[in-house]
Amino acid sequence: MTAPLTPPHEPQPHDPWQDPPSGSHAVPGGEKPEASERRAELRQGAVVAVLLTVAGVALGLLWLLLAPRVPLVSDETAVFLKNSEGEQAIGADGTFVLLALAFGLVSAVAVFVLRRRGGIPLVVGLALGGLLGSLLAWGIGTWFGPTSDVVAHAKEVGKGVTFDAPLELHAVGAAVLAWPIAAMIVHLGLTALFGPKDPEPEWGVPYGEPSSAAPEQSAPPAAGPASAFGPGPVGPDPEHGGTPGQWPERS
Repeated sequence: MTAPLTPPHEPQPHDPWQDPPSGSHAVPGGEKPEASERRAELRQGAVVAVLLTVAGVALGLLWLLLAPRVPLVSDETAVFLKNSEGEQAIGADGTFVLLALAFGLVSAVAVFVLRRRGGIPLVVGLALGGLLGSLLAWGIGTWFGPTSDVVAHAKEVGKGVTFDAPLELHAVGAAVLAWPIAAMIVHLGLTALFGPKDPEPEWGVPYGEPSSAAPEQSAPPAAGPASAFGPGPVGPDPEHGGTPGQWPERS
């Protein structure tokens, strides 16, 4: 029996349970690429939301300039519609919705061109920015439009003088949601049609079928019958039509 090469009091080399030497410290690993990419997508989504919110100023100014006005007239006792069959009120809502749809289309195309890979943060940024931009546009149109104090305005202009009614949205929900819904639908459609596709998985040889590259091996020859003198020779038995010289005589 030979003695062990390493004394029992000394630790084995490359022992995983051995304590690190004094003065050493663990080096922190690098940042995972998935985490950095996720943070970059979140930043891009936040930037998109801020830019679309600022673009709501342009939507509000366009709505203020293009929306039809509702004419009113006063007889010093009450205020009436100058044209009771007019459709100017509906036209104001329609103008806002059409402009919001156009802004949603343009914003979705711009975001897709700049960032073709898409991602949930970008879609959320489009939806949130479109919603905030629509609310800002609504506020700008009503704030800078005709005054909402109709009685004071009627007294100011005098009897029988036509003046404009305040710019309002009657279908607020549909008008405000037009921009974000259009942006999400257009962006998702562009991503599905023209976005990068995931690579198809490569399939190997089906289970149970031999590979064409594997060489064919011949079966080993069958051994002859064993006897008391040892294993028999390879070949046919003389009792069944073989060569007598290949088999030893039996006593």
